[in-house]
Parts: sequence; C-alpha cells; structure tokens
Amino acid sequence: MATEPPPSSEVAVRPPASPRVRAEWLRRVEAEYRSAVVTQELTLWLMKVGASPDLIRAGLRIAKDEMTHADLCFRTYVEAGGEGGPVLPRETLGLRRRDGEPLEHDVLRVCVDAFCLGETVAVPLFQRLREGCVVAGPRRVLDRVLRDEVRHRDFGWALLGWLLALPLAPALRELVERELPTYFGRMRRAYAPLPTKESAPFSPDDRAWGLMATSEYAEVLERTVDKAWVRLFAEHGFDATKAWRAGA
Repeated sequence: MATEPPPSSEVAVRPPASPRVRAEWLRRVEAEYRSAVVTQELTLWLMKVGASPDLIRAGLRIAKDEMTHADLCFRTYVEAGGEGGPVLPRETLGLRRRDGEPLEHDVLRVCVDAFCLGETVAVPLFQRLREGCVVAGPRRVLDRVLRDEVRHRDFGWALLGWLLALPLAPALRELVERELPTYFGRMRRAYAPLPTKESAPFSPDDRAWGLMATSEYAEVLERTVDKAWVRLFAEHGFDATKAWRAGA
C-alpha cells in the first residue's frame, strides 16, 4: 500500500547537526529561560505599581510562553545530539532595582530594553531564521516562537503607552531619551559585531537547522530601525533615528 507523503510543513531534510548547531540551540534554551524569569519579575512589578489587569495577565502569559520556548529549544538541542543541560547561574537571573528611584523607572527600563527593542527585533529575526530552516523539528519550534513573539512585541508597546500616561511621564520621558542610545549600542554589539579573522564560514547545513550568519543578523537589525523602531518610537514622541546614531 502506498504511503502518503509528509505534510508540506514537514520538510524531509535532515543534514547532520554540527557543534555550532548544538551550541546555538543550547544558548536559546538559556535565553528563553532568562526571558521567562525577567517577564515573571516584571509582572510582579506591574502588580506593585497598579498596572492595568490586562497588562498583568499578558505578562503572566508571556512568562509561560517563554518557559514553553525554553522547553522546545531544549528538545531541539537533544535532537541535534546535545547532552547535558543549560548553565543558568542564579546570580545572573532576574531583574535589578536601582536604589533611590521609583519602581516605575525600572519597569520602563525593562519595557523599552527587553520588549520595545528585544521583542520587536525578535519578530523579523525569527522570520529570517524560519525561512532557511528545513529540518522539521526546529522548524516547528520557530513556527511557535514566531507566532508568540508578535504578541510579546505588542505587549511592550502597550506597556510603554501605559507608562507614559502616568503622572511620572515627564521623568519617564527623560529616562528614555537618556538611556535609549545605550540600549541601541548594546543591541549593535549583540546582533551586529564586527567580523574577526577567527569567524568560521557559515554552513548551509547549519542554516537548515535554524541558524543564520552574523551578517544576516546585522542586516535584520538595520532594517528594523527603518521598518519598525523609527515609526513606533515616533508614535510615543521619541526620535529613534537620533538615538540609534548616538548609540553607534
């Protein structure tokens, strides 16, 4: 009896997984777990400052999403031949309070850095990663993560709008103006580092497992400035172009 072909989404391609593949998926486990901790603590802060119940519920859901992502990434790591688990020193987890400042200031920092920046660029990054991923397991993981990241991005901009409607808004605006260039500079170093002689050539097999070259990360980052951040920050009264240049 003839067997039915696999669904189109289940691409039957499985090149060998390299050490780079295993290292990257393990890094993603750690990153997603850290994001879960950050969002859980941020949600507690939102409760303390009396945020909208809709924002609090959204934060709790995002923390749950991030734990699911960490679990899915770990399964892909094992599928790629990985052994052992992630390294998550306790002292590196969670959020830090600035002494002598209102809690709303730290809520704003996390909102802008982790969500308005991090989750906003994550959407096109995962879109690009998904385009080249043809191994069925990691492709399903990227499908799920991409779907969730859109909601996580929207949460960040909704929270920023809520914060800027508070009586503390003038001080919060000053904080964004002052610190946004620093956040952008950190993103440049993370996503668009300068190439080195030691940089290994990127393998098409690694692309099939849901990885991509550093040059592609840099390209997505630059496009996000023009396609998203300039417009979204302008809607809240900020000049992202100026901040981007200042963070160079």
